[in-house]
Amino acid sequence: MKLTNEEKNLLESVERGEWKRIPDFVQASARYRETARATLRKDKRVNIRMAERDLVRFQKTAVHEGLPYQTLLSSILHKHINGRLVEKPG
Repeated sequence: MKLTNEEKNLLESVERGEWKRIPDFVQASARYRETARATLRKDKRVNIRMAERDLVRFQKTAVHEGLPYQTLLSSILHKHINGRLVEKPG
């Protein structure tokens, strides 16, 4: 598995014993697990209007990627919201 520099630094820090368990680990772990589960849950429906040609391009791209087009759209929106979708210089 290839790790980023940040991941390597974290792993080395853990291996050096620099990390300690928090006193209320079980409660905190359950709280964070539920937060992550709620974040990943797709339980809201959104309707948008878009140009037909854009929708067709999304559908073609999704077929090429082997994904449902709604999953592709959701992924793109998620990446944009989290700052991981960057525009390529034209």
